Amino acid sequence: MLTLETNAKELIALADSMEYSSPQEILKVAVQKVANLTLACSFGAEDMVLLDMLTQIDPNANVFYLDTDVLFPETYALRDWAVEKYGLPNLRRVSPKLTLEEQSNQFGDALWTRDPNACCNIRKVTPLTKVLSMYDGWITGIRRDQAPTRANSQVFEWDAKFGLIKVNPLATWTSHQVWDYIRQNEVPYNPLHDHGYPSIGCTHCTRPVNEGEDPRSGRWAGFQKTECGLHK
Repeated sequence: MLTLETNAKELIALADSMEYSSPQEILKVAVQKVANLTLACSFGAEDMVLLDMLTQIDPNANVFYLDTDVLFPETYALRDWAVEKYGLPNLRRVSPKLTLEEQSNQFGDALWTRDPNACCNIRKVTPLTKVLSMYDGWITGIRRDQAPTRANSQVFEWDAKFGLIKVNPLATWTSHQVWDYIRQNEVPYNPLHDHGYPSIGCTHCTRPVNEGEDPRSGRWAGFQKTECGLHK
């Protein structure tokens, strides 16, 4: 089994051996080898694919989502749809310590318009750090071609930021492969994807992307920021 004490060389060897494996094969090995594993689900296209795959392997899999309290209504509706379709008996809602009102009282109104990094830290990174401390490994929907910051992601790797094993089953997939899987397997997805939103976060910090723009350009538009801090 892979645990927090797993040798780095063992993880590198596993990643190398599974570089050309299917996401389903990677997930099966992760379920077998990581004793305390969870899927971080944002209900984006990639995470819905992983949810569909993982629940076929382990219907009782641990799954959590970060509820920032400012997700799109369509995202909350998709969450409910996913629960209806997959059951998700071990779905965990992870929320910030501060309510939006408390955050406003401490840091001023609409913090995301002035310091989105601070807002993401309060509403995403800190809650994520707390929940990941309960696990030995987490599964993410990262793909290498999503952004330069993700180009070197391995299918299995050590997450030094949060101190656990990180599994990226879709690392080698393209967006076309993700959407082919969704269509072929009738996987539910957020309807905002049909209206120019390739990446969907919080309502205040997500806009549609124009044709030819970088898929992440709709996140935190106007700021030199493409990641919320959950990934390197």
